[in-house]
Amino acid sequence: MARIQVGRQDLPGDTKDEASYLPHTRLSKILGVRLPKRPAESLWDITIQDGKIAAVDHHDLTASEKVRHLPGILNGKGQLLAPSLCHVHVHLDKCFLLRDPQFADLEVVDGTFQEAMDVTAKAKARFDVSDLTRRGRSLIKESISYGVTAMRAFVEVDDVVHFNCLEAAVTLKREFANHCDIQICAFAQHALFSGPDRGERNRELMTEAASWNEVDVLGSTPYVEHDIKEMKLNVEWTVELSKAHMKHLDFHLDYHLDEAKEPLVWFVVETLRAKKWSNVHPKTCALGHCTRLTHFGQEDWKKLREAIDGMNVSFVGLPTSDLYMMRTKSKTRGTLAIPELIKNYSFEAAIGVNNVGNAFTPQGNCDPLSVACLGVGAYQAGTKEDTELLYECVSQRAKRVISYNPSGSHATFDLKPGEPADFVLFKEKNNAWKAYRSISHAVYEPSHARQAIKNGYLTSSHDE
Repeated sequence: MARIQVGRQDLPGDTKDEASYLPHTRLSKILGVRLPKRPAESLWDITIQDGKIAAVDHHDLTASEKVRHLPGILNGKGQLLAPSLCHVHVHLDKCFLLRDPQFADLEVVDGTFQEAMDVTAKAKARFDVSDLTRRGRSLIKESISYGVTAMRAFVEVDDVVHFNCLEAAVTLKREFANHCDIQICAFAQHALFSGPDRGERNRELMTEAASWNEVDVLGSTPYVEHDIKEMKLNVEWTVELSKAHMKHLDFHLDYHLDEAKEPLVWFVVETLRAKKWSNVHPKTCALGHCTRLTHFGQEDWKKLREAIDGMNVSFVGLPTSDLYMMRTKSKTRGTLAIPELIKNYSFEAAIGVNNVGNAFTPQGNCDPLSVACLGVGAYQAGTKEDTELLYECVSQRAKRVISYNPSGSHATFDLKPGEPADFVLFKEKNNAWKAYRSISHAVYEPSHARQAIKNGYLTSSHDE
């Protein structure tokens, strides 16, 4: 099956290769920064070589004065330098639908899950490559300005949009390669075994998408099938397809709060085990949403932890969408308690923004750190240790969940020599006493004024 090529229809603001207008300045040294896990009053100089940290030294004011004017030197001015951020789960094709004039007639009226599905279906019928590229480019640029250097971007493949979303994602992946590493997830939002043709056309399209070299991940939403038998067929088929093409897996799973329904997570784990998923390492399987699991007790979580032992399976909480969509009169929070899964049961887990500006998530922006900030209240996680964990969930842990490790080592809060030179520098221009001195400060009150560094290159400067 040949790829479908769709011609461009230029719209206002639809500019080719806008990444070329972003900074891309090679750095050799960052002077006078505060670092996580170090005394707040201490300042440090970071030497960068070949895209990695070469040295971390106490700030030398005299030496800095001699070199700060030279090319490749960034003056940190006493601000906080931390590992860069990561979108563990973001929908590239459905962003900004509630803000874009092209979809101005699509409004949130009753705020239900079904309405969100219906509104999105109406929008998808109008998608074209130009529109998708324009909105996707805006999401990526805004994300980079917040310090995002890697993301897993979901784009839908089905009998409505065909490969339009995927074509746009491939264009953007290449365009922003120097500024952000974009994992493309070819995503089956529509049923693979239900409907008039029993999902045959959607399976054909997903099979073709799986063969694209630019596609890193395959995903599906088993819950859109008509019955549990078809849901299980969805899971089995998607696992087999990912194995055949050596792609990562990412399921939207158990997205409800109905205690009467048996969680599908058990079947997913059984299927991964039966199909010898562990033999496909280092490929990973991420399970997103899983709000039904908020009803789990300690024994359920322990049992699940034992069930996935030895397999590369992780959980992704998406609190901005989950808390909005999963309104309930029950006592559950409506979103996975990610910090508890990590601390109490040693799961690999992270949190993400999911949607930006559509009927599933009307509120919020492209900043992963805003989700960590939300987590302080949603998870009652306000201690120093808690905030550091929340930051990890949109940074290092998020990168581990999507198996992002291009330089061979993950960043830690310690920012040691040999680790990637992927950072975000938090800035406070107007009030010196409000300077970001710790991770807790950054999580409590995320600054919009940041600079992003990827592979030792300055890639953005967001000064608002």
